[in-house]
Amino acid sequence: MSGAVGGLLSDLTSHGTVHQNLRSAALVEAALKRGEGTLAENGALVVRTGGKTGRSPDDKYVVRSAQTEKDVWWGNVNRPVSAQVFDALLVHAAGHLLGRERFVFDGFVGAAQAHRLPVRVISEAAWISLFARTLFLRPTEEELAGHRPAFTVVHAGALPAGGPAAGIRSDTFVGLDLDRGLVLILGTEYAGEVKKSLFSVMNYLLPRGGVLTMHCSANVGAAGDAALFFGLSGTGKTTLSADPARRLVGDDETGWSDDGIFNIEGGCYAKCINLSRASEPQIYDAIRFGSVLENVVVDPRTLVPSYGDATLTENTRATYPVEFIPGCLIPGVGPHPRNVIFLTADAFGVLPPVARLTPELAIYDDISGYTAKLAGTETGVTTPRATFSPCFGGPFLPLHPMRYAELLGAKLARHGVSTWLVNTGWTAGPYGTGRRMSIEVSRAVISAIVSGALAGARFQQDPLFRFQIHDAVPGVPAAMLSPRATWADPTVYDAKARELADLFRKNFEPYAAACTPAVRAAGPAL
Repeated sequence: MSGAVGGLLSDLTSHGTVHQNLRSAALVEAALKRGEGTLAENGALVVRTGGKTGRSPDDKYVVRSAQTEKDVWWGNVNRPVSAQVFDALLVHAAGHLLGRERFVFDGFVGAAQAHRLPVRVISEAAWISLFARTLFLRPTEEELAGHRPAFTVVHAGALPAGGPAAGIRSDTFVGLDLDRGLVLILGTEYAGEVKKSLFSVMNYLLPRGGVLTMHCSANVGAAGDAALFFGLSGTGKTTLSADPARRLVGDDETGWSDDGIFNIEGGCYAKCINLSRASEPQIYDAIRFGSVLENVVVDPRTLVPSYGDATLTENTRATYPVEFIPGCLIPGVGPHPRNVIFLTADAFGVLPPVARLTPELAIYDDISGYTAKLAGTETGVTTPRATFSPCFGGPFLPLHPMRYAELLGAKLARHGVSTWLVNTGWTAGPYGTGRRMSIEVSRAVISAIVSGALAGARFQQDPLFRFQIHDAVPGVPAAMLSPRATWADPTVYDAKARELADLFRKNFEPYAAACTPAVRAAGPAL
């Protein structure tokens, strides 16, 4: 790191009024005193993120350098920005922050000692510091005394970045300087940008050393069997991994090394639209003092959260430390998985509630990363939209998707892992006509997978998508298992299925040359 940048970061943590590593109670008190939020009846701090209630993927940048030029997957996901533009924006942010009270969080990402990264988050908002404290790994007093951050997040979310005059697209800027260990966030107060920026950092650092990073949740059963749940936001990673019969490793970001799996974070960031204790008791009860509720409407009289109210956004969020989930694994490490589950919210309504994948089809589907992008997850998304996101986490991949897919394929083969596709989206028709899979059906599917009930079950191969559909799944109505039979007009289903299959084919074309012939042949039989 250059002396000028190092000096600037030192100024941000030493000049003026700086609060370092305050505990949750002090951060809540500061946030309330500064008018950053209110307390809900359950004790959670309720905040609003202004105009940005989801991520801004079109405003994510990576500093181009001699090293990143060779390594980074450049394009719409990782837009290049010069070091000069980044540094000018950093000076702009520092000038804003130095005149204000600041809050600093020091901690780690990566629960496995061999792969953890020391980080620092600097912000003018007390609630952002509380957010970081809930989401990342908190150090012991001894660790804190010797803390030296390898990556620093400078968060000035209330400050417009400057747009074209500053050399960038808009007033929002989420920039990663991977060489100098910096993340800079301007023009958005949506805290998910802090979380996902550090996930992107780990997605850059660890795979180059043979450790797979994954956009997935993980849990472990009583017999020591681990399961991974891949999926984009809203597909059920958090909900389905929060299982009272199993121990939670983490709800969103997981690493897989030669020693097993580990949580990259120290907390959970759950979507809470329509949350209820009846359907998601562990998550509901985890939201209490020390948690943050983002953009959740609260009854002004009773202060009770109205989880069904989407007035501000459907992307309402709750963040809480993982230890708020009973029986979670601390530290968040586990054995090699026995099952890998790809979750998809199929807006076309043509995929079954569960299907088994061959090893080649698992890689094909991992590269495809099909789901529906749900309302509110990103700015401008108001209804479910069919989308393909490589490795079920394209927006967070600094390296080419094949780097992650090849690592996954090697680990699946080495450890004899079973792979599954689970549709948590629509059945009996597409979005707008069909109905959403119930949480009860999805839980029954997951239970059947992790219990081994499907290991020797009879199945039929789908003639178009080539996956294996089981004849019977405990707890799931037999009529639901064959999607074609759930549609009023099977010929309409056939047309919609071919439409989706063709989208798979077109999406896969840019990756086909880098795949083996067996993986290429695993795709839809058009």
